[in-house]
Amino acid sequence: PTELMVRVLLIQQLFNLSDEQMEFQLLDRLSFQRFVGLRHSSKIPDRTTIWTFKERLIQAGASESIFDAVNRQLSIHGYMARGGQMIDASIVQTPRQSINKEEKAIVSENAMPADWKPAKRRQKDIDARWTKKHGKSYFGYKLSANADKRYKLIRKIKVSTASEHDTLHFETVIDPGNTSRDIYADKGYVDGEREARLKGQGWRMHIQRKGSKDKPLSEAQERRNKRIAKPRAR
Repeated sequence: PTELMVRVLLIQQLFNLSDEQMEFQLLDRLSFQRFVGLRHSSKIPDRTTIWTFKERLIQAGASESIFDAVNRQLSIHGYMARGGQMIDASIVQTPRQSINKEEKAIVSENAMPADWKPAKRRQKDIDARWTKKHGKSYFGYKLSANADKRYKLIRKIKVSTASEHDTLHFETVIDPGNTSRDIYADKGYVDGEREARLKGQGWRMHIQRKGSKDKPLSEAQERRNKRIAKPRAR
C-alpha cells in the first residue's frame, strides 16, 4: 500500500538507514512496525520493494511533494519554522561504479547502455558524479538543506549531483515561511553580490567569513564566526 511505503520512506530518512537496514529494523522493532501500520511480520517489505518504491517516486517526481506534505503536517501540529534558518550542503555518497570507457562515455551523456540487463541497471547509478572536498574524492550526490533554528527540522531540500558547487542552490532552499529573517551559513557561502541582493529583500545574513594568507581574519571576525557557528552546530 502506498501509505505504508510512504511511512517506511519517512522513518528510513529520519533514522538515516539504508534499504537493507530498514528491512532489518522493520523485522526487529515493534515501534517501527506500528508506525508504518504493519500487523504481521510476514508482510514486511524487503529491501528490493523499498528500492523499487523510491525509484517510482523519482520517476513520478513525487519525492519533494511527499516532503512538503510532511512539513505541512508538522506545521499543523505547531512545529512551524521559527527563529531563523540554517543552510548547509552535504555529500551523499553512493557505491562507486565499475564501468568500462565505452559505458562511461554513454553514462556521461545521461544515457544507459542498451545491453545492460534489468538486474544490472538496478545496480548502476548513472546520475551520481565525482567531486573533491579537502583533497579527497567522493562519488554521489549533494544535498542542500535548510533547517529552522528553533526545532532543527529540515524544511527545504535540493538534491543535485556531487559535482555542483554548494552555493549553487543557496537561494533555492531559502524558506520564506520562517518566522525570522535571519539566515545562518558557513564560509563556503560567501558571495558579496548575493548577500547584498538578499539584504535588499529584507533578509539578515549571518555568513561566516574566511581569511587568507595575505589577509587573516581579525579578532572581531573570529568572534563573529564563533557566534554564527553556535546556532549552526546541529
